[in-house]
Amino acid sequence: MRSFRPLSVLLPVVLLAAATVCRPLSAADEAMRPLKVLLVAGGCCHDYATQTKLLKQGIEARINAEVEVIYNPDTSVNAKFAIYESDGWARDFDVVIHDECSAGVTERPYIDRILKAHRDGVPAVNLHCAMHSYRFGNFQEAMPIDADNAGWFAMIGLQSSRHGPKEPIDVTYVDHPITAGLEDWKTTNEELYNNIQVFPSATVLASGTQLVPPKRKKGEPVDPDVKPNEEKAAVAWVSEYGPNKTRIFSTSLGHYNETVEDARYLNLISRGLLWVTGKLADDGQIHAGYEKK
Repeated sequence: MRSFRPLSVLLPVVLLAAATVCRPLSAADEAMRPLKVLLVAGGCCHDYATQTKLLKQGIEARINAEVEVIYNPDTSVNAKFAIYESDGWARDFDVVIHDECSAGVTERPYIDRILKAHRDGVPAVNLHCAMHSYRFGNFQEAMPIDADNAGWFAMIGLQSSRHGPKEPIDVTYVDHPITAGLEDWKTTNEELYNNIQVFPSATVLASGTQLVPPKRKKGEPVDPDVKPNEEKAAVAWVSEYGPNKTRIFSTSLGHYNETVEDARYLNLISRGLLWVTGKLADDGQIHAGYEKK
């Protein structure tokens, strides 16, 4: 015959178990919790199907993070993402990576929903063509940061409108917690995005220098006496956005898969994620529990 314990004996055990489950996370527990990263990618002109895999694998191999990918295979400039249709779209994440190329998406309610999450305090990391997304009006000219069509640029911290040819870029860093331990490097063929203006909220972390071959007509021989032009622009920067001074990190690098899979690029992105989420000390050291050896 099965025996039963009196309720008076079981109750303390039940209460103890409930208290254990419901107790707040200790500092040690919190330090071990992976960063919840949302990566939104898709749109025109890039191999996002491959690059999302490279980013997810590269980030998770470097830092204590779990990357959830939202990928839209639409290859037009009008790619949109269903997740942005909800007002609370970012509530489950510590940081959002914007890797869209959606220059044709101009609907204000849609764009405003994205920006509100970042104004309210969700950090962002912006990659490459995110710099040229969600733009409308005369975005080729410098605009005030509070202009009606400057919302996306204001979040990014820099206004850009175009890129140069696909040529290697020399990347040079300045001192910052994100760049601590990183060395200057040279990309393979890449796109150097122009800087119409860097807003006062932004701090440039890396400059890019690209040698641009002189223009010539198709079939015309190369003139050895004509030297290439040297173009320079900011290629990585941080900024603060909105009343909560939300941390934002952006890099305009990342057109080709060869760049995205480069360890030096993935190190930069991973450290940017740590900085915007407050997991990097001022001396560049990674907080306990967030570095993978």
